[in-house]
Amino acid sequence: MAIPDFQTLMLPVLRQLGSGEEQAPASVREAVALVFKLSNEELATLLPSGRQTTFANRVAWALGYLKQAGLVESPRRGMYRVTTRGKVTLGEPIERIDIQYLMRFPEFVAFRTASTEDSEPAPSLAKVAVEGTPLTPDEQIRQGYTRLQSSLAAQLLERVRQASPKFFEELVVELLVAMGYGGSREDASAVVGRGGDEGIDGIIKEDRLGLDTIYIQAKRWKDNVGRPEIQRFAGALQGQRARKGVFLTTSTFTADARSYAAGLQTTIVLIDGAQLAQLMLEFGIGVSQAGLVKLWKLDEDYFVEE
Repeated sequence: MAIPDFQTLMLPVLRQLGSGEEQAPASVREAVALVFKLSNEELATLLPSGRQTTFANRVAWALGYLKQAGLVESPRRGMYRVTTRGKVTLGEPIERIDIQYLMRFPEFVAFRTASTEDSEPAPSLAKVAVEGTPLTPDEQIRQGYTRLQSSLAAQLLERVRQASPKFFEELVVELLVAMGYGGSREDASAVVGRGGDEGIDGIIKEDRLGLDTIYIQAKRWKDNVGRPEIQRFAGALQGQRARKGVFLTTSTFTADARSYAAGLQTTIVLIDGAQLAQLMLEFGIGVSQAGLVKLWKLDEDYFVEE
């Protein structure tokens, strides 16, 4: 069973608090996890940030929304209990509590329609969650971020393909240095870019001390790179007595090319256009920061009293 979305969790969470006793989020999660028969693997699944489990995040949002609707209250730090309104709700013949259901409560409507007084208003998290979506507000933000990154990567790759061979040469130098190879930019520029063929060839330091070298070949191509190109590259490595090589292309590698490279004793790393664009994003090559958004979450440990 997949981890339930936060709207599906709201009724089970409220039922768990139905006894009226104060409970910590951890105990609520434990009980609700049993209801849905979630496995240890599912419970251990982390958000993309790696700082919180998906299940804990969704239970937290369920508790937060129930509290905004007045069905749950937090009488003291890190503890929750059902309210009189919550008990009345549990007495009704309902099968699900979701955002649309909570809109019957004026406190929740006010929460949903709350606006900021900033000079450049931005939608509150209350508005981010849309009826019918299985995602929590922060999951929607992360999903939107992923889509933006994918779109930007596609734009980057297209611009690289349109660039001149000289520009591509400089780009590869910038990227390799940003990744920690080649020592300084001057050192890298001195040994990269000795070839033509709408690409670059050269030897670059693996580390700043030059303890090993890596042979570089890059092809600013539109057509796929096949096995013959990798074979020629492998031959060049043998001629240079090099043990490691990186082959970059703005296109893709055929399955035969990848299979051949994987079977070699010499290490050859293949970087296609999609991975090249992702590396440029990761190391800030060809992009600039347009803004910074910090996502905060409630620190439950802070509110636990001994």
